[in-house]
Amino acid sequence: MTNKDNYCVIMGGGIGSRFWPFSRKTLPKQFLDFFGTGRSLLQQTFDRFSKVIPAENIFIVTNDIYADLVKEQLPSLNPKQILLEPTRRNTAPCIAWAAYHIRAINANAKIVVAPSDHLILKEGEFLEAINKGLEFVSEFGRLLTLGIKPNRPETGYGYIQVAEKEADNFYKVKTFTEKPELELAKVFVDSGEFYWNSGIFLWSANTIIKAIEDFLPEVAANLGAGAEIYGTPQEKAYINTNFPTCPNVSIDIGIMEKADNVHVALGDFGWSDLGTWGSLYDLSPKDINKNVVLKCQSLLYDSKDNIIALPPDKLAVIEGLEGYLIAESDNVLLICKKDEEHAIRKYVNDAQIKLGEDYV
Repeated sequence: MTNKDNYCVIMGGGIGSRFWPFSRKTLPKQFLDFFGTGRSLLQQTFDRFSKVIPAENIFIVTNDIYADLVKEQLPSLNPKQILLEPTRRNTAPCIAWAAYHIRAINANAKIVVAPSDHLILKEGEFLEAINKGLEFVSEFGRLLTLGIKPNRPETGYGYIQVAEKEADNFYKVKTFTEKPELELAKVFVDSGEFYWNSGIFLWSANTIIKAIEDFLPEVAANLGAGAEIYGTPQEKAYINTNFPTCPNVSIDIGIMEKADNVHVALGDFGWSDLGTWGSLYDLSPKDINKNVVLKCQSLLYDSKDNIIALPPDKLAVIEGLEGYLIAESDNVLLICKKDEEHAIRKYVNDAQIKLGEDYV
């Protein structure tokens, strides 16, 4: 397998509602610079993969409304490398479109699919895992995901139970459970038998398209029929017509839970999807009382285990709080228990329904 056969699909169309109120519909978390590096999460993801994938083989799949943001943050991209979804249909249709598009360019393509908002602290180990994973899927024709040992019960991730080892660090998946309820997530973590699904996938274009045809025939019917127009000026019009009629389904539920050729490579490369306040808390420096204060000034009294994120010009004066999240961005102030952050999506939905789009 030569390097020119390696492709990367970066999914960058989500809203990031679990990170509300920082992540908003008009400026989702993938376009934000959380750690003052001067690079957004999307830019860091592109930088990372460009070290092992030819830059011209990296595609960004995002929503139409974020086209200008992507072009602004990644000005070196050819516009043909930005695939613009007319509407959100979750990860399965997103990945299917990208796979059909790339296969039309290169029938031998091997593809890494990754979200745009992950943090990787051990980049060398990560890129080594990507290279080995691409070799594995090229040789064995498997659907591969990267698995991470969990350190807390998290309802926002899929969980993988491993079976027998097939090669080197590659294991056949015994069970694949997408985003369990909190109590089940606790059971998974306590058992020691389950790993988080990182949401980073590797496969050949032909292998994933075969899985789409087998398990998501409606997606295949909608998107596969246009094989002859992918890569042509007519592609966008075809997608605008057919993409919205695809079912709203994740790749995890649509394929990974059903296919019998799913494997996992276990890794330790300082991974976080930065999808929740809890993950940001874990990664951030803390004071002597285990408080995390981001961006703002603070005076804390008899308070511990909190995360406080306010605008830079704000002073937080807090007394007697333990285990709380206090976050303000634009026109929203959120105060809730840190271990109840799984309810943030409910808060977002309630705000949208009761108060309108201005708050989401």
